[in-house]
Amino acid sequence: MLTEILAQNPTDAFARYGLAMEHSNAGNLEMALSEFQKLLEAHPDYTAGYFMAAQTLVKAARVDEAKRMLTDGISSARRTGNNHAQSEMTAMLEDLS
Repeated sequence: MLTEILAQNPTDAFARYGLAMEHSNAGNLEMALSEFQKLLEAHPDYTAGYFMAAQTLVKAARVDEAKRMLTDGISSARRTGNNHAQSEMTAMLEDLS
């Protein structure tokens, strides 16, 4: 269903995020990361995308990339005033350091 929505509207942020999460939960990490990348390129302030992409990168044992993703996500959270997301990503970044 998500792929059908994206076929009609490739920039639908919610559908793109959902598809990325489905891939991540199914263990298709590279496909998930590709979808997160598309999401964040089209919607750089979709803050949840950074956090979940970072978690997926950790699952893929790509910790340095996860740290960079979290840093970008923290910047996004600041821009959008999302203090909760900023706090979560800061805590995860500290855990990875």
